[in-house]
Amino acid sequence: MSTFGNTKGHTMEVRIGVRQVAREVVFETEQTPEAIGAAVEAALRDGSVLTLVDDKGRRYFVPAEAIGFVNVGETEKGRVGFGLA
Repeated sequence: MSTFGNTKGHTMEVRIGVRQVAREVVFETEQTPEAIGAAVEAALRDGSVLTLVDDKGRRYFVPAEAIGFVNVGETEKGRVGFGLA
């Protein structure tokens, strides 16, 4: 099991595609992209369970064999209106 600490102040959006499931698991976390990447790599390498924590303290567990993809990106907040680039 791989769990990494939080970095306060910066929120990342995590999308996890689970094999043979139509919907993605999507949540926001204060973990760094590096920590998330290391957790994913460790889970896949060891065949263990990927464990991540969202910004509200909830834990997400995904078996490595069920992971289709993991996408990590900065959360877009405060965008309002039409045609904003």
